[in-house]
Amino acid sequence: MISIEQLLARALQMDASDLHVVAGIPPSVRVDGDIQFLEGEALTPEATGEMISALLNDAQRERLERELELDFSFQLPDLGRFRTSLYFSRGALEGSFRIVPLRLKTAHELNLPQVLERLAKVPSGLVLITGPTGVGKTTTMNALIDIINSDRRVRIITIEDPIEYVHQHRRSVIIQREVDCDTHSFRNALTSALRQDPNVICIGEMRDLDTISTALTAAETGHLVVSTLHTQSAAQTIDRIIDVFPAHQQGQVRMQLASSLQGVICQQLLPLVAERGRVLACEVMMATPAIRALIREGKMQQIPNVISTGREDGMILMDRCIRGLYESGLVSYDTAVSRCQDPQTFKSLGPVEQARWG
Repeated sequence: MISIEQLLARALQMDASDLHVVAGIPPSVRVDGDIQFLEGEALTPEATGEMISALLNDAQRERLERELELDFSFQLPDLGRFRTSLYFSRGALEGSFRIVPLRLKTAHELNLPQVLERLAKVPSGLVLITGPTGVGKTTTMNALIDIINSDRRVRIITIEDPIEYVHQHRRSVIIQREVDCDTHSFRNALTSALRQDPNVICIGEMRDLDTISTALTAAETGHLVVSTLHTQSAAQTIDRIIDVFPAHQQGQVRMQLASSLQGVICQQLLPLVAERGRVLACEVMMATPAIRALIREGKMQQIPNVISTGREDGMILMDRCIRGLYESGLVSYDTAVSRCQDPQTFKSLGPVEQARWG
């Protein structure tokens, strides 16, 4: 019987981002955003259970049996790290495996906005990286950590579920903690981190009110806090954070965000028009005085207008970035229109200079 290790090696050869092991069908991989089935017979429930169980230690098996779900990461020499999510479906044990390369690409190799380097230099505040699942938010966050690690003598604490990229100590000291292995929750680890002399705190995802509230407090009290959210625009990101809180606290939260926010980077990955692969599209919002004033006053609907005129501050709207990718011949017109936030505005935009924005 084929092993998970063999399937992961095959997925890496295909430059896939994910491997899925599901009973009743052959193993499948995600390549350039699309699912492809590997050659071979459909997997039986017994086969998926045996393949996946071979990866687990006794503690992981016990937790999986108790909770019926399990998230963890593991590393295979010369292949990479793999973020794993196990679950049961109709009684069969199945799994999804996200492929994390052993070498983290630089911000330049990833074609990330140049403002990332500026955000890596700020001493305190909140930096958010947002977008739907599978667009590289964690990769961008780790690229930011890598810049800080290379340039600054600080103490960095990351809280992740699970750990994806493993960083080496360079100029900084990096402490990486994994939920369920090193701590019981994001909230507990974040509260504890504030007593561990951090300069930079990276939170894999801000999932609940307590985590968001503590993150805002940390950003206000002299720490640089970096985290991710599943939102698709800068204005939506601000609304999402504020809406998590009860109505009577939202005015105070707007004031906290207005004073502590440093920048928001929203991401998408678009399929290339002429070859395999995908290209990154970003919306970038920097916390200029005009942006801070709009957040304080609750006028989030006006944020896109300020972003559209903030090129000198490193800002760009998602639709303008996508327009630039289309005009550069990287993505098709249909793809560009389908991925932009306002098709009518997109069609009316003038020519865009699109190299490396920011």
